[in-house]
Amino acid sequence: MFQTHCYDAWLGGAARDSRFAMWSQLGGTFPAPLFLFLAGISVALIAEKMLQKGSTASQVGKKIIFRGTEILGLGLLFRVQEYAISWGWAPWTDLFRVDILNTIGVSIILMGAVCWIALLFTRVPRVEGVQAQENGDQARLDVRRHTEMAAVALIAAVVISLLTPLLWTTWRPRFLPWQLESYINGVHNLGAPQPWLFPIFPWTGFAFAGLSVGSILASGFSKNLGSRIFLLTGVSGVALVYAARLSDSLSWQIYPVYDYWHTSPSFFLLRVGMLLILVLGAYAWCRWGMGQIGFSPLIQLGKTSLLVYWVHIELVYGRFHILAPRSQTILGASKGLLTIFLAMLALSLVRTAWKARTASQFRGRKPAQAAG
Repeated sequence: MFQTHCYDAWLGGAARDSRFAMWSQLGGTFPAPLFLFLAGISVALIAEKMLQKGSTASQVGKKIIFRGTEILGLGLLFRVQEYAISWGWAPWTDLFRVDILNTIGVSIILMGAVCWIALLFTRVPRVEGVQAQENGDQARLDVRRHTEMAAVALIAAVVISLLTPLLWTTWRPRFLPWQLESYINGVHNLGAPQPWLFPIFPWTGFAFAGLSVGSILASGFSKNLGSRIFLLTGVSGVALVYAARLSDSLSWQIYPVYDYWHTSPSFFLLRVGMLLILVLGAYAWCRWGMGQIGFSPLIQLGKTSLLVYWVHIELVYGRFHILAPRSQTILGASKGLLTIFLAMLALSLVRTAWKARTASQFRGRKPAQAAG
């Protein structure tokens, strides 16, 4: 994420047209699917935790929808902040731009609704001690619940992917105001869908893919498999990558307009495959790699991802940018990237320490108040 934004904002002159810049932008197509995919896995884990505590389908759905609404609200607030900081030269239409935070929020809301509906039609078992865990019926119900949730989420991801080429071209919902249509296909106010925006189609499909994978990983069956489930996930990812390449190589197409890089189901499938491979890589990193050292900058940044995203955007693109736009060589932009990385890591550490200290002080006051 840092790399993509920094090189996009600061590379200028011949460096902007170099092969280095091209590969940087190609790599920049991956963070957004990753954020949405991880959001889907997080929703699956939240749902599982609540169900284990005996929560109902409505409680699970409402919790997830509320969290999605919070993130959507932050996304809208971010747009207001950007507009206020850029007052005088930013167009008012920027207030309605569909950015990644907006899409993450909307995706979580949609996943919450799907979880709510899916759980209503699934008998949800409650864990009640060792006997319940050892009961064969309990295990079968667990497999059924997770399998059904994974299947529903997978179907949602596939449908979103298959409809994207049509909703961007021949099936465009032109009857909607552009502020709403932009959430469908990223049209904004420019008359045609824009590939630099993040509409529901296709981006929310990655969130549902994450929900499907997360539901499988949270099941008792997967826990019994241990490390092997992550190996199977990685192998499945490789299979999807080859399937995507095969489907793109076919001479016939079912869509009247085919755009591989922006709307094609083949490219969507390829990126999902890469995400599954990354799940295996992340597991190996944490189980046997540098993640065992005890401190990982990437894990630390992940703990405060929303904060560092918000701040670094302003330092790279906003009024408070640390380098002039499109003015740097590859070396100059790389120095700026290192500065942003270290600054955001420091900000993340300060935020984490402050949060821990505040929580500790709060816990210390509660016994004192009880004693008083």
